[in-house]
Amino acid sequence: MEHITLTNGTKIPQLGFGVFQIPPENTKEIVKQAIEVGYRHFDTAQAYFNEAELGEAIKESGIKREEFFITTKVWHTSHGYQETKKACEESLKKLKTNYIDLYLIHQNIGDIYSTWKALEELYKENKVKAIGVCNFTPSRYVNLSLHSQIKPMINQIEVNPFYQQDQIETFYQKYETTVESWGPLAEGKNNIFNNQTLKKIAQKYEKTVAQIILRWIIQRGIITFPKSTKKERMTENINIFDFELKEEDMEKIKELETGIPIADIDSPEFVEAISKYEV
Repeated sequence: MEHITLTNGTKIPQLGFGVFQIPPENTKEIVKQAIEVGYRHFDTAQAYFNEAELGEAIKESGIKREEFFITTKVWHTSHGYQETKKACEESLKKLKTNYIDLYLIHQNIGDIYSTWKALEELYKENKVKAIGVCNFTPSRYVNLSLHSQIKPMINQIEVNPFYQQDQIETFYQKYETTVESWGPLAEGKNNIFNNQTLKKIAQKYEKTVAQIILRWIIQRGIITFPKSTKKERMTENINIFDFELKEEDMEKIKELETGIPIADIDSPEFVEAISKYEV
């Protein structure tokens, strides 16, 4: 497993396991399988409603807590200084841990400035080891950074072959921030697993299309966490560190860019819809 070191020295596995849209009643068993396969980096959120089950699986694994990297996120209905600190305490209890490795603002909605102040305090109190944001456009990220004591160490955004966000590596290097990719496999949309370009590259390396995509993201210096409920897929997704894509194949994947995201986070419709989702 390859790691990336954040600006404060925190090391994070470059490949993790996401539990978005996994029902709470199934989460514990699925996470246990992921741990057996070798995953130690897990990404959850207050709004996923499965923090407790993730915490149970990790606790029952018998593996030391410090060997895991746990990310969770605060939802906009808990934004505000006091509300965020309360939400963090609730997440700590559900996750059955006394610290969170990475704590993120989930959406750029509502009072993000008081919320960020709370994250800064939680970081100083050592209740969280690193802090960052999700779904912030570059301009909103810069605005928050310029008005904060501590810059976000992570921005978790959509990155996949159809929505590549080219040049983000250079942009975030300037601000000493690491990029995480959600939706690396484009949620299976646009028939991605049967894309002819990706299939030809996969045949060349004797790998699957999913492995090619994940390797492409890793080679860009981006962290990612694909989700699967099938153990064989979990195993497939984690086995991407025994090969490297040639530059010519990285360039071929660039040609798949459509500029169309799974979620247009900057659109009024998206903001309106997310604002109605309460936790």
